[in-house]
Amino acid sequence: MHITRAELEQHNSRQSCWVAIHGAVYDVTDFLDSHPGGSKVILRCAGKDATSDFDSVHSPDLLDEALPPKALKGRIDAAELSDSNNPAKPSDNAKSDSNYNGPPPLSTLINLNDFEQVAQKYLPANAWAYYASGADDEISKKNNARAYQKVSLRPRILRNIATVDTRTSILGHSVSLPVYLSPSGIAKFAHPDGELALAAAAGKEGLVQVLANMASYSIERVAEARLSSDQPLFAQLYVNRDINKSVEFVKRAVKAGAQSIWITVDSPVVGKREMDERLNLSFMANESDEKGQGVAKTAASSISPFIDWSILSWLRDLTDLPVVIKGIQCVEDAVIAYQHGVQGIVLSNHGGRSQDTAQSPLLTLLEIRKFAPFLINSRMQIFIDGGIRRGTDVLKAIALGATAVGLGRPFLFSLSAGYGEAGVRRMVDILRHEIESNMTFLGVTSLSELRPEMVNAGRLERELIGSVKL
Repeated sequence: MHITRAELEQHNSRQSCWVAIHGAVYDVTDFLDSHPGGSKVILRCAGKDATSDFDSVHSPDLLDEALPPKALKGRIDAAELSDSNNPAKPSDNAKSDSNYNGPPPLSTLINLNDFEQVAQKYLPANAWAYYASGADDEISKKNNARAYQKVSLRPRILRNIATVDTRTSILGHSVSLPVYLSPSGIAKFAHPDGELALAAAAGKEGLVQVLANMASYSIERVAEARLSSDQPLFAQLYVNRDINKSVEFVKRAVKAGAQSIWITVDSPVVGKREMDERLNLSFMANESDEKGQGVAKTAASSISPFIDWSILSWLRDLTDLPVVIKGIQCVEDAVIAYQHGVQGIVLSNHGGRSQDTAQSPLLTLLEIRKFAPFLINSRMQIFIDGGIRRGTDVLKAIALGATAVGLGRPFLFSLSAGYGEAGVRRMVDILRHEIESNMTFLGVTSLSELRPEMVNAGRLERELIGSVKL
């Protein structure tokens, strides 16, 4: 059935909401309240072409999963929608440059910060705000990186290091570096291939990918993008307010071939990410009846704050896959996690995106070393993320007891500016070289030779809490 633009525009309210996506017109009225990103993000496209908004976040196959067949009302000619209003327009910062010649060649990017600078210039404004923003004053975000700067290396000389071995094992899976892809939502903001490009790059570089619960692509599609079924793919889980949706997600993850579940617990509510929220307010400027909230809050509005340690029993009833708790922020909870028999924990404050002034994950690792050293090299692996940008950061974390480190934003930034998979692989190559060269400086041939005495953490240790009760 052919739908005219005039007919589409009539259905522009909560009572009757139609949207056009790739020429197909859908009635999404009944879907508004169940949309994981909240109803407002759909309502601002009510009666309009929502293709750009949809494609920036989702893959096309999501429509068949989320909407019943009766939601399809007909089709509309693209020419009728050519000047439709889309509130989420990319920034034109890059093209406004009179010397604009496209993004710089990958060969000219020589560290991870270079990728961030390119991303800031070439990402759409809403994507940059979502990726880069931290909570409140962004103190935790900044301190995550500063913590590594407060730890010095203590190199050993005359060790005759011919080669170095950067391999390790994450939950029983061999990897080429002690680095994994942290779960980072909506990778399609950075590149159309999103998590599919990340999966391909991870396979070719020998890394583990932890797929975000709020990924742009389904776990089935990402699993298909791997080089082989043996390529490790882990699944992040946010417990949904509708527990049945989480049950369905875990079952799908298991069926798709995920080898572990990483349950994220550090964001029972979403942090106040002001950069993200300010940008959304500018989009909503002419809609005084709407409260502006950023991509993060709309995307995470379905997360349940009503969970406790018993959620682990619920999860084990669904699967016998290894379980990792992501979001440990103090030694006391690290010990409780160990007592509950999880296979791993991630020391993380959500990249400084949840509670601002929460201590850095590296400081939490020092807490564990001081108050619960039995957790180091135990049956429970310890992972850490937040603020890691250099090979030296990776080695400091490993020397202090971490199994591997996670990077989130850098992988997203490396996708941007059209780089895609090639950008990710270039970024990994840079990090690999930094790790290898600094292992040589330290005088070690393998990661297992890294020891606490190879770093001086005295300046950071001054920030340790005086005592804890375990």
